Amino acid sequence: MAGAGGAAPRSRFAVVGGGIAGVTCAEKLAMEFPSEDIFLMTASPVIKAVTNFKQVSKTLEEFDVEEQPSSILEKRYPNIKVIQSGVKQLKSDEHKIFTEDGKEYVYEKLCLCAGAKPKLIFEGNPYVLGIRDTDSAQAFQKNLAQAERIVVVGNGGIALELVYEIQGCEVIWAIKDKAIGNTFFDAGAAEFLIPKLTAEKRETPIECKRTKYTVEGSQEKERPTAASDKPGSALGPDWHEGLHLKGTKEFSHKVHIEILCEVKNIHLQQEFIQLQRTSLTFPKEEKNAEPDQVLWPVYVELTNGKIYGCNFIVSATGVVPNVKPFLDGNNFAVGDDGGLTVDEHMHTSVPDVYAAGDICTAAWEPSPVWHQMRLWTQARQMGWYAAKCMAADTLGESIDMDFSFELFAHVTKFFNYKVVVLGKYNAQGLGSDHELMLRCTKGQEYVKVVMHNGRMVGAVLIGDTDLEETFENLILNQMDLSAYGEDLLNPDIDIEDYFD
Repeated sequence: MAGAGGAAPRSRFAVVGGGIAGVTCAEKLAMEFPSEDIFLMTASPVIKAVTNFKQVSKTLEEFDVEEQPSSILEKRYPNIKVIQSGVKQLKSDEHKIFTEDGKEYVYEKLCLCAGAKPKLIFEGNPYVLGIRDTDSAQAFQKNLAQAERIVVVGNGGIALELVYEIQGCEVIWAIKDKAIGNTFFDAGAAEFLIPKLTAEKRETPIECKRTKYTVEGSQEKERPTAASDKPGSALGPDWHEGLHLKGTKEFSHKVHIEILCEVKNIHLQQEFIQLQRTSLTFPKEEKNAEPDQVLWPVYVELTNGKIYGCNFIVSATGVVPNVKPFLDGNNFAVGDDGGLTVDEHMHTSVPDVYAAGDICTAAWEPSPVWHQMRLWTQARQMGWYAAKCMAADTLGESIDMDFSFELFAHVTKFFNYKVVVLGKYNAQGLGSDHELMLRCTKGQEYVKVVMHNGRMVGAVLIGDTDLEETFENLILNQMDLSAYGEDLLNPDIDIEDYFD
């Protein structure tokens, strides 16, 4: 609380969250209103900043994510005041925020960018690690150094990268889908990538130009294992660079994928012995797994009936929007996925409160080739756009929907391949009413386009295809391509010449 004599500090704009969405939002507000103080509240001493930003095409952008001490942000924007404390409560009717350290702040407009936290398969189990942020990645590295076998659960981007990077440790990878990486790919792309998982000889990874700041003194003190429930900022696309992901064994890669299954139960060693069930060894190619003679610290029982022992379990099963501190006493509308719903101006259902990034759920009628996905690119775009909307509302101006919401577009790297996904790249929401066209050169490139009524609505490009700009234009302008038929992907035809 503010002292008896002093009123609570007031600001025209407050932003909660030191991740990409929050920092981008605060920076944009600081530029728009140089004479106003912008409060940025964050539970962590480091913030996530966008660096090396490149607009690759109309909708595709590439950038690095850097952890920086918040003092760097305050130097760049003297009107940003970073308040290093978590939010305990929001009283939206009084326009007040109460922080964990007992202070209160008054705002005129507020943007909530508190991100999301890992969705753990089992809460409170010391052998289950949720991976989503740099802190949890460090805890993971500590545990992997002693590990002979781990079980990875989940089929998104983080699970995919993790399994690819781990060496010298047996990995049982449990996925609920038929094919790996299903949030980003279809089965064809998975098949294209699988040989990379089992290849013994590894290319040297491309040098990663991202500097890391660690929280002062964090190296010295042991982190408690339960720290993964603390909200941390999400990992960047190269988060595993500079982490030595190597277990105790001398071979490089041993991955066994169990498909179409989920974790039914987790048993500690004592419980497992009492169960008198059989667990399995690591499966060899030619025959099924045999009963395992080794005693493991923890056992995973899968819904397909198999039980594997391991050193620990990595839960990489997606995220849950971090809405809890804000719901109490406020009338927020919440989406099916647990996020705060926002309209096309990033307004929540509560007056003067906006939201951006992983915490929010886009509730406007989206463009037919855009969908929300909790990714870095969207966090940056939403944070930027939310600040523009807050500015427009404050100045009484009207504002158009940002162009970045016209087309879903994301560029990333998997297994050292460049990966571009555009539009409804997995035929999201199209049912069976679509056609796929494929072109694949083993070990080099994989091109898939999704066609609907003769028009391109989505694409997956793996490798250096140089097709992203052409395809982006074809999806945006919805030109009828029926006349081209299969020639659309003919490698001998320079498709760009057709559509300049």
